[in-house]
Amino acid sequence: MTEVMLVSSIIFLVTLAVIFTEKIQRSIVAIFGAVLMVGVGTILGFYGEEEAIEAIDFHTLGLLLGMMTLVALLEPTGFFQYLAIGAGRLSRGNAFILLILLGTVTTVLSLFLDNVTTVVLIAPVGVLISEILGINSIPLLMAMALLSDTGGAGTLIGDPPNILIGSAAGLSFNDFLANALPIVTVTWLVVLGLLLYLFRNDLRESVIDAEAVDKLDPSLALDDPVTARKVLIVLGATILLFFLQDRLGLSSSFIALAAAAVALMWVRPDMHKLFERIEWSVIIFFMALFVAVGGLEAAGVLDAIAKGIAGAADLHPVLLGVVMIWVVAILSAIVDNIPITIALIPVILSLGASGVNTTPLWWAMVFGAGFGGNGTIIGSTANIVVVSVSERTRNPITAATWSRRGLPVMITACAVASVLFVLMYPLLSQ
Repeated sequence: MTEVMLVSSIIFLVTLAVIFTEKIQRSIVAIFGAVLMVGVGTILGFYGEEEAIEAIDFHTLGLLLGMMTLVALLEPTGFFQYLAIGAGRLSRGNAFILLILLGTVTTVLSLFLDNVTTVVLIAPVGVLISEILGINSIPLLMAMALLSDTGGAGTLIGDPPNILIGSAAGLSFNDFLANALPIVTVTWLVVLGLLLYLFRNDLRESVIDAEAVDKLDPSLALDDPVTARKVLIVLGATILLFFLQDRLGLSSSFIALAAAAVALMWVRPDMHKLFERIEWSVIIFFMALFVAVGGLEAAGVLDAIAKGIAGAADLHPVLLGVVMIWVVAILSAIVDNIPITIALIPVILSLGASGVNTTPLWWAMVFGAGFGGNGTIIGSTANIVVVSVSERTRNPITAATWSRRGLPVMITACAVASVLFVLMYPLLSQ
């Protein structure tokens, strides 16, 4: 390994290591790592400011910003709380049904909003419902995160890694519906059944107050039905345009930003308050990681990794895809599925340039990143959010608690996805 490759690799690995410790906000660490990569790259002559700007995927950032804006407009209306409380009322005092309903609501939202945003909005409501009904919040909170991580892998906009992969591979919303969603749906059903089994004792011990259930009134949570209706109309039109984007020749980022612009003109919110609700730290984190990974690519590190993986390309293509699912899943559980995805995308692109059919590998990465994030607290940003919310309750989620449930979910999901990947390989390789 040359000096340039060694230095750039050390910078990137140290950045990931600090992110892993969670001692400092990850966006701050990512910015520092990006600046250090550009600075060292300029001194050693392998990476400069122009290359850093070119490394940023503005298509991904545009899609994220557009969808975040729609969510920021919908959040203060109380719509998400309305759905969650409605699920609590429908449970009729049955803890098993409550977990299924809240998990399903969270998953459905995660199909059309990124799972991080979904759990940020729904998890506090889950805690509130648990307190009102007098039950342990851990099964509900973990089910929300794990089912959101699993289900969110089914659409282009359901999980941040999907947005990254879709942009890099040129995969459309419909491509995800045809290839990822069937596998994710089956896997999600298996995961739901597994969660009901893993939490069976906790759920059986939950004695729900029937009077408290009757007092739940979803309509009280809907603070601004007029605005909610407007944003939902725009969101529905956005999803329709995602279906038609291939025929219209429009990019996903343009559709999302155009929808945000229409919604802003229609609702005309207080922009200062709106900006406070948009997760700018996530946007900045993505930008900084793009820059850092660009440094690795410029230094030749990713080409070296691609050549190493190309040696494994002699494996049967189906086996290579299965290996990819598990490798990405394990790495995602150790670090976080977002930086792992950003780091591996150029490697897959390099394999494609060398003549390898990378189409099935993109889908393998989708499943590995989506399901692998379930394994540990830090495997997915949604997990971190849920754990943070649980710290406000009498039963905070610990690393040991998560591992006892999350790791079996990750292994089961990856096993199911591997079997379905093999069965659907002819479709996934097109």
